[in-house]
Amino acid sequence: MAAELEFEKKPKFVLSLVDSLIMIKRSSTHIVRNMDQLLGTFFQPIMFLVLFSAVFSGAITNLPNGVNYISFVMAGIIVQTVAFGSTTTAVAVTNDLQKGIVDRFRSLPMSNLAVLNGHVISDVFRNTISTVVMLLTGLAMGFRTHASLTDWLMIAGLLLLFTLAFSWLAAIVGVVAKSVEAVQWLSFIFIFPLTFASSTFVPLEGMNKVVKAFAENQPITHIVEAVRSLMLGTPMGNHGWLAVVWSVGILVVSLPIASLLFRKHSAK
Repeated sequence: MAAELEFEKKPKFVLSLVDSLIMIKRSSTHIVRNMDQLLGTFFQPIMFLVLFSAVFSGAITNLPNGVNYISFVMAGIIVQTVAFGSTTTAVAVTNDLQKGIVDRFRSLPMSNLAVLNGHVISDVFRNTISTVVMLLTGLAMGFRTHASLTDWLMIAGLLLLFTLAFSWLAAIVGVVAKSVEAVQWLSFIFIFPLTFASSTFVPLEGMNKVVKAFAENQPITHIVEAVRSLMLGTPMGNHGWLAVVWSVGILVVSLPIASLLFRKHSAK
């Protein structure tokens, strides 16, 4: 009893951090123990990599000199997987709200936002596994990189920032959606155009003017081009700082909105 009283006297941010760590463990355990999630984490990125390299490798000819298609598309497949993987966060948030788990948590002396923190951070864990699987598969298929250790650290930083940004954006979808089915089509609406109308799978030079104008001014393209240039050792141009600006901007906007909506929804 004395230990519990002493723990409750700790600063509020420490208590919130402990609550978030518990929720991170909960969400990460779901990934490991849920066979559907685990199989999706491993096989979905492999499927995308194999299929797109098989379909487009002979059709795309305007690639940088000395770069094969599997090396060109690797960055795009990784970013696409991260973007679509954020849907898992939205589904998990919706499930917690719809199934009454959050109502149970409200009866406990815990941080109201620990649930969101748990789902978002576990998304980083899930995407890390997928990225490693893709890189190993890509190496077996002919992927080659000129990235140094510093370049890989920069790639990891960009992907981490992008994952957090899109996961918090997906958390908003998870709060406002009325069902898991609604999460699926809401996520599809904003993720599908961003990933396919970008430089994820093909160079921008082959697009028509309207699609190219859109692709050049949206976040996925800048993230993909920044990661790709670091992997291939090509000039990054403005893509690096624009990728950071887009990711930070999305994160700064979506995090407080998701937190506010979740707090209001869970208080009903």
